[in-house]
Amino acid sequence: MRKEVQISQTYPRLTVFEDENFRGASRIFTGNLGIRNTDNILDGFESLRFFSTSSNATLVLFTRTRFRGNFRVLRGNRSIRDLDDFINGNDVESLISTNERLTLAQIRNIRRSGNLPSGYRLI
Repeated sequence: MRKEVQISQTYPRLTVFEDENFRGASRIFTGNLGIRNTDNILDGFESLRFFSTSSNATLVLFTRTRFRGNFRVLRGNRSIRDLDDFINGNDVESLISTNERLTLAQIRNIRRSGNLPSGYRLI
């Protein structure tokens, strides 16, 4: 009989804050995930901290919901005090947080299809 194994993903750890400068209510997310619409979390979040033990960790920020629009790719640990006007004068409307190194081709495919790779949670 085959035994089922569950893997707990501790990293990356994404902490989002309701207000700028890491203030207000916060929420912590772990593992590989995509947030389709940032306004659905804490009625929108204004700052974040992204932490991983992997140098391949990738945070992708999009200017539109559902992983559309322009995007900005960040690698490694990041703390962003203010997400307003963060991407060429546009707010962050959706994002992907992963321990994997996503290539530009993979990110463009996600943007085109709206689908995350297997093994990612969709929020």
